[in-house]
Amino acid sequence: MSEKLGFEELRAKYKDVLSKAFATNNIDLLDSFSKTTNENDRKAAMDQAFRDKLLELLIEEPHTLENYVCFCIESCRRHMVTPTMPVVLLGDIFDALTLNKCEKMFTYVENGVNIWKEELFFVACKNNLLRMCNDLLRRLSRSQNTVFCGRILLFLAKFFPFSERSGLNIVSEFNLENITEFGGDNKSTLKDALDEEMVVDKEKKLTIDYNLYCRFWSLQDFFRSPNSCYNKLQWKTFVAHSGSVLSAFSSCKLEAVELQKSKLNRLKAVNTDIEMHESKEQHYFAKFLTNQKLLELQLSDSNFRRCVLIQFLILFQYLTSTVKFKMESQELKADQAEWVKETTSLIYRLLSETPPDGKRFGECVKRILKREEHWNSWKNDGCPEFQKPKPPPQSDSQEEVKKSKKRRRPVGDIVKEYESQDKFYMGNNELTKLWNLCPDNLVACKTKERDFMPSLESFMVTGAETVGGTRRTNNGGWGWRALRLLARRSPHFFVHTNNPIGRLPDYLDDMVKRVTREAQMKAEASSNGESSNNLSDKTSKQKIGSWNSEPNEEEITEEQMEADLIKEGDTADIEQVPDSTHAGEDDYDKTTRSRITTTLTSSQLEAVSAKLTDWKKLAAKLGFKTDEIQFIETENATDPARAKNLLQLWFDDDEDASVENLLYIMEGLKLVDACEALKNAK
Repeated sequence: MSEKLGFEELRAKYKDVLSKAFATNNIDLLDSFSKTTNENDRKAAMDQAFRDKLLELLIEEPHTLENYVCFCIESCRRHMVTPTMPVVLLGDIFDALTLNKCEKMFTYVENGVNIWKEELFFVACKNNLLRMCNDLLRRLSRSQNTVFCGRILLFLAKFFPFSERSGLNIVSEFNLENITEFGGDNKSTLKDALDEEMVVDKEKKLTIDYNLYCRFWSLQDFFRSPNSCYNKLQWKTFVAHSGSVLSAFSSCKLEAVELQKSKLNRLKAVNTDIEMHESKEQHYFAKFLTNQKLLELQLSDSNFRRCVLIQFLILFQYLTSTVKFKMESQELKADQAEWVKETTSLIYRLLSETPPDGKRFGECVKRILKREEHWNSWKNDGCPEFQKPKPPPQSDSQEEVKKSKKRRRPVGDIVKEYESQDKFYMGNNELTKLWNLCPDNLVACKTKERDFMPSLESFMVTGAETVGGTRRTNNGGWGWRALRLLARRSPHFFVHTNNPIGRLPDYLDDMVKRVTREAQMKAEASSNGESSNNLSDKTSKQKIGSWNSEPNEEEITEEQMEADLIKEGDTADIEQVPDSTHAGEDDYDKTTRSRITTTLTSSQLEAVSAKLTDWKKLAAKLGFKTDEIQFIETENATDPARAKNLLQLWFDDDEDASVENLLYIMEGLKLVDACEALKNAK
């Protein structure tokens, strides 16, 4: 309690002395008084005294507050207060003042950028300054206080070095919160609002309808999230909408701009100064309105058109450039890259045709995007710090030059050089060479030399052996390995049956007998010169004959054992196991995996679509993602149309798409009506 009381008394004394020293601008008075106490106690009490005195000065003009902060900065240089105190005072000032006064006070912060970059303040105050600026940005409106926001961002850019991680978008994130809202509640009302026609040519007319309006503003979703273009369905949407918008730009003349240009030409003959004044008046808007009634006027605005066309170019540059944090799947295909190239040339042609000074404006845009490529390369290299080149040595002796040559390079530089070539540096030449033979460990593990999996026949033959009087099939470890090997290399494992399996050892005994019997049949066929295809045909006929005839006890037991492994909750997983999961595809009989790859006829497509009411269930089963299902639902008005679009996309893109597989999947989903329609249609 006595310590707390002593601190409060010391703070009160410091506040009184501080008031006198600030009123007379005599910092020596404060310095001489503070030397009588301990340094730690002095700084803590002095910090609180400065904040207490600030509460009394908040009603003063910004000029007085600036002098008070300067007084605090000088106190920091004399080590009377902590170095963070000036920025703490500025944060308290901005929290207490209105936005208009904050804008005036921020001029002092901008002018003092060299002070904050001093060694005494930079390390201690950089986090506080960043927090203060972020708090100001949260209070400001990006649309109404655009200038103030820009001043704050420019100050941060001047204060922090280029390599400061907090000011860099290292992982190339996008502002997904910048959502453009458009459209009306009633489509008929919107259609009435967009009922006017804009005459573009003598023979062609451009109608501003609801479809063009929606396509135009829906492009903003792709501009704010370029990664969505790598989705095949959304890419098709983007191409279709871009074609409509660019076609509208190509066919729509900028009549208002042409009239203004002719007016300026007439004024040029009268007064050159008036022309220069008029031509320099340019209006820029950071955000455009999306009201449906304004679309016709916006299409006739040169600034609006330039803004949209530049958005296209920025998006295309990201899609075609190499970005370090892109996923492997985020890469354009050959036809997509060709479309981007052709569209880019079309956009530059439209920019050159957009007055005023269209060609000059297009060249400026090309130059700016070229500079962006250098910034992108800098980010891909890890944003190294910018350093001024060192001056060449003036008059060094030969011995010093030899010593500088003999110096070993830093290990970090060597590692970075190898990383730029996608290689590893292990510290030893031989070890580095050995490691870089195959840098990808997963790929090296998948080579044929490292495939130690035994063949199915050799492993199952050991199941007939006995160890210590017991068969290997009773051993749990051997049974676990046998099941995994059967799942990978045996066509008898994933078999639908209605008979349950009794015991696992009995099932394994039966599988050992079956695999051994088939191995013997293959050996006999090879000795007789019979091909493996004929053998597979014989085994298939034997199976068909066994299905048509009455099953014996051995087969019933086998089917019962197999059904016990296929539980009700695992049927969906078993149906979804693709043929490519078999590790031993070379040993696997290819005839057992052959499929009929046929496409739907138009009559079959219409019949199935009409009966496929629960198309979402089928889409999920076919592997479509949630966003793709939503896209199909929004693009089509009725369920038959959605089902038809779903089936067309599946047959176009999936290699396993066939009528047989579709019928099999729909039967599993119990879509009875759709199955009957598919069977009856021709």
